[in-house]
Amino acid sequence: MNVATLTLGALATNCYLVWEEGCASALLIDAAGDAREIVGAARQRALEIGLLVNTHGHTDHTEALAALKDSTGAELAIHELDAPMLADAMLSGAAMWGFSHEETAADRLLREGDTIAVPASDIELSVLHTPGHTPGSICLLGEGALFSGDCLFAGGMGRVDLPGGDESKMMISLSRLAQLDPTLVVYPGHGPATTIGDEVRGNPWLAHR
Repeated sequence: MNVATLTLGALATNCYLVWEEGCASALLIDAAGDAREIVGAARQRALEIGLLVNTHGHTDHTEALAALKDSTGAELAIHELDAPMLADAMLSGAAMWGFSHEETAADRLLREGDTIAVPASDIELSVLHTPGHTPGSICLLGEGALFSGDCLFAGGMGRVDLPGGDESKMMISLSRLAQLDPTLVVYPGHGPATTIGDEVRGNPWLAHR
């Protein structure tokens, strides 16, 4: 599995192109910043975006979604509890943070235990429902990697003080992640990549969980 990290937008949000070597179609996890930058990064790697998946519905992770759906024709998947955020500038935080907001809609509603197939490949990622940052926050697990959205960061965790945030649910989600394979590479929504093992040893939110 190949992963390219694109850090885009006003809040330096990570989005990820995921593809299998030799395949021309890619999965995009989160759609930060400008759609043209994302499409350009894909084309530099001779890739077309075949599927859009969001870890949650906050505006810094969804700003380019509507334009990407229009330009690529790719379907969009998001957890069912965060899907309403795609059509509501208040729920997504766009109105609060001054982001542009173009309404869009999910083509597939995700739940715990669903799988995401990376287009044109044998790669499948499992959906883990990890609420706390938002009601419908998810992580994607597979191929030695965890795409953690704004649940787990290197040395930290996502905010729980925004609308829909829930600290008690976040603690349960982090406890769940702490039990995963320590060698898993963690690709977070912001900041550098890390591993589950490093976070269990050094992240105060995961220590002793």
